[in-house]
Amino acid sequence: MQYNMRVIEIKNQDQAKAELYKIQCDPGGAAIMSNKAVYKTIKVEKVLSKAALILKQTFLSKGGEASVSRGAADFSDQYTDVLLSGSLKHYKQCIPQLKVQPWGLKKLAQELEAVIAASEAFPRRDYQLGQHRLAITPEKTLVMGILNFTPDSFSDGGQFNTIDAALKHAEQMVKDGADIIDIGAESTRPYGSEKISAQAELDRLMPVLEKVLAVAGVPVSIDTYKASVAREALRAGAHMINDIWGLQSDPEMAKVIAAAGVPVVVMHNQEGTVYQRDIMAHILEFLRHSVEIGQAAGISAEQFIIDPGIGFGKTPAANLVVMARLEELKSMGCPILLGTSRKRFIGDILKALPDDRVEGTGATVAWGITKGANIVRVHDVKAIARIARMTDVITNAKYQ
Repeated sequence: MQYNMRVIEIKNQDQAKAELYKIQCDPGGAAIMSNKAVYKTIKVEKVLSKAALILKQTFLSKGGEASVSRGAADFSDQYTDVLLSGSLKHYKQCIPQLKVQPWGLKKLAQELEAVIAASEAFPRRDYQLGQHRLAITPEKTLVMGILNFTPDSFSDGGQFNTIDAALKHAEQMVKDGADIIDIGAESTRPYGSEKISAQAELDRLMPVLEKVLAVAGVPVSIDTYKASVAREALRAGAHMINDIWGLQSDPEMAKVIAAAGVPVVVMHNQEGTVYQRDIMAHILEFLRHSVEIGQAAGISAEQFIIDPGIGFGKTPAANLVVMARLEELKSMGCPILLGTSRKRFIGDILKALPDDRVEGTGATVAWGITKGANIVRVHDVKAIARIARMTDVITNAKYQ
């Protein structure tokens, strides 16, 4: 007799319970076993070595695993990164013990709880933006249509640089499936763009914003990193802000968004493409700092959407690494926006010009959704909305 055997990758308790019910496991047993069936590896950076040794011993005592640097054992390293591995059961047993330990372990335990909760639960959001409702749910990836009202955008520079053309394009994107329209009045491409003043940006933006708000029928986002531009756009009725510098360029931006009470996309960015450490560690640290800045100004936790900033401050090879490891962003518990549309790394791989990159964009969108993206920002709305819809259906069917 040959057994029909296969490896099953179980990512969360809901999936674990579904598999246990399939084999007709007792419901009580399924509730117990689902904690044991989900295995997680969590990396914790820069832990005091003396705290790391307590952390390691706690995990080992419960049957989990913990790895530290060689120098942590003899305290030749003051700090060490720690790699924790175990089932949910192991984490749940260890966390209460860690909360009564010294040297920062109480805070570490609290953050472990938050990271595990974020990895287990979809970051649902339900925004009421003026007359529009915008829901982020596991059933539907949202499509953000790009409206560049600029003469020098890398992909469609000047194509929609009149109000009539921009308005028609916005209306068409909504017909094609856009859930949000994102208007940019300054090209922010990471190579070859020219910075303009806030007043020049407003002079471009406000006439087209007024028209789009009147006819779009969906929420309108403003792609700007300038607080004065965001303030005037929000006063005019814009519904959210998309800041490519993650509240870290203009110190007034967080206050403007907090006062308006709107969602904000905080994107990772940097000058240059050199990283002194693991790129995902750098991106997560940057985004967590953005959230800290926003919360200190009064922005509620539910208003943050995070964006890894594909193409910004990254080499083509680095973009691929971020795409491959995109699921690590889920540790923050925020919806994830992915902006790969027509980016240069796609052109480098496919040897295609910007307006001939729809298939490459589609591949990154489908992959990104499976890795945790909740919103995709795109130029080619009709094709990508279909790809997103198909990917959503497959993704939501796999645990049934």
